[in-house]
Amino acid sequence: MDGMPSLVDQYSHGAVHGELGLGTFEAHLADAAGAAGPAPPGTTYFDSWAGLAVRRWCPPLLGLEPHCTPVRYLARRRELGAYRAGRALLRGSGIGTYLLESGTPGELTSAPELAEAAEGRAHEVVRLEALAGQVADTSGTADSFAANTAEALYAAAQHATALALGVDGCEDEPPGADRVRRTADRWLATRRTGSWPRDPVLVGHLLWSAVATGLPVQLHCRDPRRLAGVLRATTGLGTDLVLLPGPRHHRRAAQLAAVFPHVYADAGPRPQETLGEAPFGKLLFSTGARALAELYVVGARRFLSAMDRLVAEWVADGVCGREDARRIASLVAGGTARRIYRLDAAG
Repeated sequence: MDGMPSLVDQYSHGAVHGELGLGTFEAHLADAAGAAGPAPPGTTYFDSWAGLAVRRWCPPLLGLEPHCTPVRYLARRRELGAYRAGRALLRGSGIGTYLLESGTPGELTSAPELAEAAEGRAHEVVRLEALAGQVADTSGTADSFAANTAEALYAAAQHATALALGVDGCEDEPPGADRVRRTADRWLATRRTGSWPRDPVLVGHLLWSAVATGLPVQLHCRDPRRLAGVLRATTGLGTDLVLLPGPRHHRRAAQLAAVFPHVYADAGPRPQETLGEAPFGKLLFSTGARALAELYVVGARRFLSAMDRLVAEWVADGVCGREDARRIASLVAGGTARRIYRLDAAG
């Protein structure tokens, strides 16, 4: 929509360093398409919605015609070099601010690296399971793990813009210290180096500790309905929670955001569905991009196209005027993210 400010991508992981061959590129494209393993013989993951979107929107940013062949596109990518190609894609995506999740495995760009390449702003979101896993690697006892985790969380809260945690289900109150200590003791005795805590007691401890920092907390959840109890229990504590649901659950996340004043939700890939379920100021855009700079472009263009179609329909049907349509689109695109993540204050 004309006049929309640059996008704020509230959730992504960064892009890979170095050159990408066809096999590696397709492997990352498979992840984006929700597939596992190599494409069947004689087929390609460029023949998927993610692949078609890459071929539609990315070639012009590298000086090629839309829908050029995958071979031609990757040849051009190599010709430019990984850094120049990634920079052109990120700067052409329309995203001005990135919230980048840290602590995920893989050789991906950090927030400062992404900000430089994109010529924008990038802020760190600390993934708590990874933080606890790193603490566990140097903690010999449950007592030291509990103390070191609290110290690491406090340190992270001094520089992070938000915290993030994967939660499939959680009790409606903080687990007691003795219970956390016993569970940590069992986990430390059997864990592999580098592994993350999955036990609901430890995850619940991380969640309630995160809520106590006052920073916004992103909750990755397959089905957000399972978190209704903890959303109710955290009402009034002064911490905003942002639901990042699994595929096909964005509508349910939006419904919960409508119910609880401190809860927000990712708008998802089809904002026409979620905008019908929650106040417009409760929904936020993200790409979820990982590894390929192309996925930032695809996520942004899909969102903008969907929003353009949606608000144009509203204006045509007399649901709202053009100024209201522009304001609503801007809220979801970045206005709400700037407010709840305090991005203007972060600089």
